[in-house]
Amino acid sequence: MSDVRARIGQSLSTRGDPVQLLWEGRTRGSEVAALATALTLTVATLEITLAAQLGLFFDLCFVVICLMAALMVRPRDYFTVGVLPPLLMFATMVLVALNGPKMIANPHDSIVQAVITGLAHHSVALFVGYTVCLLTLLARQRLPRA
Repeated sequence: MSDVRARIGQSLSTRGDPVQLLWEGRTRGSEVAALATALTLTVATLEITLAAQLGLFFDLCFVVICLMAALMVRPRDYFTVGVLPPLLMFATMVLVALNGPKMIANPHDSIVQAVITGLAHHSVALFVGYTVCLLTLLARQRLPRA
């Protein structure tokens, strides 16, 4: 888009500056939650298929997914993304435990015990992802738009 159109009355955010578009976020909270859920479950499935357990790759992807969710959501839906990381991790551990506790815990553990063990093993990723998400939302709310 040319600078002339931006000067006529369109906001600068429609110009296509990738950093500004990413910082502003225009996606509804429900869409971001659905995308984050799909990506997290895809990463979990991929790692279980390749490595037979959840490990570091899942943890790193979880943190990146939390960051991208916080950057994509529109300001009106901050709450939805603000509560997403713990629910996302819990739901992932429940689904993995239902498919086989041995993926995240000992093979003889019950499903409840496997979920708790999985949450404990991935607690650092949950903490980092949740912190990154909340700090990104705070920065987007407090810092002026560039």
